[in-house]
Amino acid sequence: MKPNFLLDISLALALAAVPWGVGAQTPAGASALAGQTESTPASAAAKTHTFTLSNGMTLWVKPDRRAPTAVHMVWLRVGSMDEVDGTSGVAHVLEHMLFKGTPTLAAGEFSRRVAALGGRENAFTSKDYTGYYQQIPSSQLEAVMRLESDRFANNQWPDAEFAKELEVVKEERRLRTDDNPRAQLYEMLSATALAASPYRRPIVGWMSDLQAMTAQDARDFYRKWYSPANAVVVVAGDVEPLQVKALAEKYYGAIPARPVADRKPQQEPAQQGLRRFEFKAPAEQSYVALAFKVPRLASMQVTPDHEDALALTVLSAVLDGYSGARLERALTQGEQRLADSVGAHNGLMGRGPQFFYLEGVPAKGQPPEALEAALRAQIQRVADEGVTDAELKRVKTQWVASEIYKLDSVFNQARELGVAWTLGLPPDHGEQLIARLRQITPVQVQAVAKKYFGDDKLTVAILRPQPLSGQPRPRRAAVGARH
Repeated sequence: MKPNFLLDISLALALAAVPWGVGAQTPAGASALAGQTESTPASAAAKTHTFTLSNGMTLWVKPDRRAPTAVHMVWLRVGSMDEVDGTSGVAHVLEHMLFKGTPTLAAGEFSRRVAALGGRENAFTSKDYTGYYQQIPSSQLEAVMRLESDRFANNQWPDAEFAKELEVVKEERRLRTDDNPRAQLYEMLSATALAASPYRRPIVGWMSDLQAMTAQDARDFYRKWYSPANAVVVVAGDVEPLQVKALAEKYYGAIPARPVADRKPQQEPAQQGLRRFEFKAPAEQSYVALAFKVPRLASMQVTPDHEDALALTVLSAVLDGYSGARLERALTQGEQRLADSVGAHNGLMGRGPQFFYLEGVPAKGQPPEALEAALRAQIQRVADEGVTDAELKRVKTQWVASEIYKLDSVFNQARELGVAWTLGLPPDHGEQLIARLRQITPVQVQAVAKKYFGDDKLTVAILRPQPLSGQPRPRRAAVGARH
């Protein structure tokens, strides 16, 4: 369940929870845009062009002309954290329904048309955002803009289509959560560790809420949050920024402006003591997860909390950032090993509260309590003894390498920009983040190890295996699932 280090760094840089140039002639009127103002990052390495359309919608464009392809994305600053109790899962259900038609497109026609253009497409929902994308030949950018803007503004479907897709989502929950003991444990971990934050609810929704959900719930959520001012269009690839601006104004700028719905604060109260629960489920091995509340990186401003969030990310890398890192060496090797596997992960960024996770599978014959104590002892060792310059140099070298590798993908470039916008970060946040992470010192890492790992910020979850009985119940294929 816990991301490995490379995914951790990817999340630190792009925070993408994804289940994975204009080649046409200059549009009419594009020359008139030449005198319009655009915001271009000062750094030569940051080549993103930013615009605001006439209706308040944002457009970010990043040219990359290595191949005649483009990635077109629409991101909305709305996710499961914007739901209310009783309708958990509606953001994800609505994401499915965006593929079910408009006044001019039948259900499923959107995907068929993108495929006919030589493209691929999908969508995703997280706690913080919802996103839709197409990867196409750059010459087909206008065609997908026409399609995407239509469903953004005119999504509609009959109740019968909603009822059918809702069953797909329920089956998705059964397959991914209800039949997966560790997924269930993490679902309950969020619900136990958090009291007021909407992060306590699962993205897919509680089954009871899905059972009670109506088509009107999804329509109301759509009307509330799918407004131009709450969205960004991201285009990366073989494109000309001003041509993309003209196309975006033509198709997205024509959508009527609406104010963004008010968001009421849902602050998590301070935890005042250790929380612990046991989860019993049919499984072959026990499992231990420790979640410590930690500060998040909410902007690129330099503050004590933000610096601590970065140092915690470095700490997670020292513990579990590469083959043979501290946790693996100490707990999974030798005849007296305590664990079959172990890991560490720091959340770093998001719109809601973040956690530093320690987790592991106890070795045969080892009680989960022994592994829990050993994981905490490794943090205490850092608090007492610190970390070496060599350890930090190693993980920082990996960060730079992962950044270079990430930029090889136009899709990842677009994804990073979309996540940045939804979190209120600048287009060049990845470059800034790398620069700041590289400045983290051993003293800072030791300091956060001392500061954030006491009982008062901790929730412990233990999976107690129950006997496996019979064969798994048969499953129908989740026909129509978007992921």
